[in-house]
Amino acid sequence: MKIQINTDNHIDGNEALAAKLRATLAHSLEHFSDHVTRLEVHLSDENGDKSGQNDQRCMLEARLEGRQPVAVTETAATLEQAVHGAAQKMVHLLESTLGRLNKHRDKTLEAPALDSKDTPH
Repeated sequence: MKIQINTDNHIDGNEALAAKLRATLAHSLEHFSDHVTRLEVHLSDENGDKSGQNDQRCMLEARLEGRQPVAVTETAATLEQAVHGAAQKMVHLLESTLGRLNKHRDKTLEAPALDSKDTPH
């Protein structure tokens, strides 16, 4: 799973921050690494230079193999809290999305084959 990090001009997107984010997100989403080809991280400060509560925003977009991308957003007082909250939301979304996919696949596999005598003529 490739992790791409994007920041706005109010957040210092240095290599130390990038390394910490990659480690945190890779650990949080390791269960889905076979299904997620790329994770895009968009960090922004909603108020810019002004202070404010819950103005740090993290948007995660997961590119799923063979499916449409899915995204979540979290705002919080700190970047760390925003990233953590977004990661939790992404885990729940991927569990739901991929769980439905697996349940559908399991039902298809469990469906009994029709015999020629069962087919209408």
